[in-house]
Amino acid sequence: MKPIRHNRRDDETVLDAARECVLAVGVRRTTLTDVARRAGVSRMTIYRRWPDVRTLVGDVMTREWVTVALGAMPDSDDSRPRRHQLVNGLVAGLRAFRDHPLLRKILDVDPELLLPYLFDRRGASQDALLEFIEDALRQGHQDGSIRVDHPVRQARALLLVMQSFALSMQTMTADRDPELGDAAFHDELRHILERTLAP
Repeated sequence: MKPIRHNRRDDETVLDAARECVLAVGVRRTTLTDVARRAGVSRMTIYRRWPDVRTLVGDVMTREWVTVALGAMPDSDDSRPRRHQLVNGLVAGLRAFRDHPLLRKILDVDPELLLPYLFDRRGASQDALLEFIEDALRQGHQDGSIRVDHPVRQARALLLVMQSFALSMQTMTADRDPELGDAAFHDELRHILERTLAP
């Protein structure tokens, strides 16, 4: 029996359709039938690739969040210490992630969807970000701008800090007090990251 080949263009069309469905009605009210209709493909096309909505939405989250987080990273600049580039990129990525409409919708309507990635296992987007951070840390070790330590452990610790800011920051901010607003906490995160990574 020949393995099923997946057309990347078709996959992207389905992922786009799933994203629009979730933005419209949330994860719980999205069905694979709705996604197939919006994507203009048969239900069987989707079922062959994704067994259920949660698996499909997991792939949507991976695509969207890796794209937005890594897209916020500045271009590599050999004239600047790697630590500054990494810190600036992580803070910019946090801003972009927290503003992402898919994250906002899930936090508003289906926050329980995120619980497995906080308590049980890492997801593909977390692994992709860890790989990026580990590589940046190793570069910072080499140029002397980042404290030399176990890069995998350092990366995981950084991601834990980032996740708390990304998912819980709204519980600590106050709209009426600029000293407790988003911008102030972004500055605080920058300070934490700089002090954590400095040699």
